[in-house]
Amino acid sequence: MSDMTGADLVDLDLSAGTKEAAARALAERMVARGRVTDLEGFLADVAAREAQMPTGLDGGIGIPHCRSAHVTEPTLAFGRSAAGIDFGAPDGPADLVFLIAAPAGADDAHLTILSSLARKLMDAEFTAALRAADSAQTAAALIRGDEPPAGIPGASEDTAVAPAAASAGATTGSTAETAAAGSAGTGTSTGTGKATEPGTRDEPGAPEAAGAVPAPGEEPFRIVAVTSCPTGIAHTYMAAESLEHAGREAGVELVVETQGSAGFARLDPAVIAAADGVILAHDVPVRDKDRFAGKPTVDVGVKAGINRPAELIAEVREKAARGEASAPAHASAGTPVERAGDATEGYGTKLRTWLMSGVSYMVPFVAAGGLLIALGFAIGGWQIDKAPSVMDHFVWTQAGSWGALLFQIGGVAFKFLVPVLAGYIAYGMADRPGLVPGFVGGAIALDADAGFLGGLAAGLLAGGVVLAIQRVRIPAVLRGIMPVVVIPLVSSAVTGFLMLVVIGKPIASAQKGLTDWLSGLTGTHAVLLGALLGLMMCFDLGGPVNKVAYAFATAGIAVTDPSDSAMQIMAAVMAAGMVPPLAMALATTVRGRLFTPAERENGKAAWVLGASFISEGAIPFAAADPLRVIPSAMAGGALTGALSMAFGATLRAPHGGVFVVPLIGSPLLYLVAIAAGVCVTAALVVLLKGMRGQAPESGTTGPAARQDGAPRDTGQPVAA
Repeated sequence: MSDMTGADLVDLDLSAGTKEAAARALAERMVARGRVTDLEGFLADVAAREAQMPTGLDGGIGIPHCRSAHVTEPTLAFGRSAAGIDFGAPDGPADLVFLIAAPAGADDAHLTILSSLARKLMDAEFTAALRAADSAQTAAALIRGDEPPAGIPGASEDTAVAPAAASAGATTGSTAETAAAGSAGTGTSTGTGKATEPGTRDEPGAPEAAGAVPAPGEEPFRIVAVTSCPTGIAHTYMAAESLEHAGREAGVELVVETQGSAGFARLDPAVIAAADGVILAHDVPVRDKDRFAGKPTVDVGVKAGINRPAELIAEVREKAARGEASAPAHASAGTPVERAGDATEGYGTKLRTWLMSGVSYMVPFVAAGGLLIALGFAIGGWQIDKAPSVMDHFVWTQAGSWGALLFQIGGVAFKFLVPVLAGYIAYGMADRPGLVPGFVGGAIALDADAGFLGGLAAGLLAGGVVLAIQRVRIPAVLRGIMPVVVIPLVSSAVTGFLMLVVIGKPIASAQKGLTDWLSGLTGTHAVLLGALLGLMMCFDLGGPVNKVAYAFATAGIAVTDPSDSAMQIMAAVMAAGMVPPLAMALATTVRGRLFTPAERENGKAAWVLGASFISEGAIPFAAADPLRVIPSAMAGGALTGALSMAFGATLRAPHGGVFVVPLIGSPLLYLVAIAAGVCVTAALVVLLKGMRGQAPESGTTGPAARQDGAPRDTGQPVAA
């Protein structure tokens, strides 16, 4: 830890009023020390991590952190704020701010040290000592784990991160009396008041920790837990420490597997087998989740593990008492693509997750196939779709042959769209067993001309059939062949039967009716459709609503000979999606004083992102000021979509932004539509921000920064 921080990386009078300003102030110290090579690039990475999940924790702690290519060495900067800074914690602003910067390729030893610090942040004595520190040197020594200076309240050996333990990958407990050491990447047993080897149980007769002590001769309640977060540096280990501490107080035997950036060692299968319950506190998929199948399980986000560990322990004990258990081992205990969340998530949320799984896997095929087809037209001309197969006729020196080659490759890629959509919807529902029936059902939908709607139905059917099969009690002797023989066979047969005989033709008729209706849209109806699609594209800037509009547009052109109306819809969707980032770039250029320095820098990048049809380029602005930015973006997007449809602009490529303008029908009018929406959005943003006054600079304190009435930044991401 000694080379990761120092007095020059400590600010005990941090005057920033926002989390962005705090990150900038601390990052500037890293730049001065040569640890960060590109300030703005690093801050963008910090903001991207913050958008995934707020980094504020109960107890007045903010821990912004990220991996970044702009970091040369693992570095930690610490700031203490008298006014407090909002990092999205439920209990209010943070006065202790730790900015952790890890290189993109940080080694396990460095990450283990950072994870050790993350655990110490759950120690009230450690944070109390930092609040009492009277100099930067003292605070740096506490963080490094140096010999604590005398006279600092709470600055005992128990409040420092022991360098020897950290370098060995070990983590210390909250106090000397309840220390429970273990590898940062392995399970750590608690509840006994002494250190144990990972994956082993305490010897009989060992004294229990303070709390609910089992009666003599009574076996303690055993829990295994897994913690993980998107970055794997901070929240993963803080949740583990919080659960371990709560386990000691509850008198249970609790073993945690931390699936962090420093790697992880799987829990001993014997420990899992002996466990009475499971706690999964994660924001990324749990690796090898099926190990815990068949046991009472509480499945929550990682922050729940930090903020309410005692409740989770009580909940899993209640489930065990009621005899509740997760699906058996032969059933999929979880889906790798599902987003971690509370077990009480509604069906609507799950349905959206399943559908977005299919769309997310389909989009690369759309982009690759669509751009190849567009390039084929650009090189070979508009009759290239009539060219013979390049396997029969290809002349190396003819542009037409190369155009035909690109067009035909793109056509092959497009044939995968519906099967991939259906296959990965089923995968989102039922894990790998859903892939085979999903792809089979999607291929049948394609053959039956059921198109995009058929793919959706096939994916949901396949996933549902697999889930139903997995609920059937199977003799133990047959369980080994279920995933590779029985489930694919039965689910494919049932899904195929339903698609071919029952619902395939009705869906094909509905798809044809929808296509004919779209083809017949003219005048006012087409303009209204363009406005609606524009609103959807700008509502959540790359989130589910945005993706629905995009998938609707790409499905229309994912055929060999798309109609003009389908290509007009694609043009309107792409034009509207370019508006938000371009508008924010324009607004920061013409009225820079209304934006913070970080926003003005983001505005420079937004020019390129917007021109490339990357709506997410506006997310930093929308996250900081959603009530002004999002409605303005929607107004501009609706205008652009409506104008694009009114002008009759067409687009065969599903992506590319201004770089595929030569392939657009009525390109000049298309650019006029984009420019109109950009100007409207930029003008509205400038007007609304101007009504509240000038934006606070990075050095403004908290109270002064909010005198203008600007909405408080909650730290919640705008896009899903």
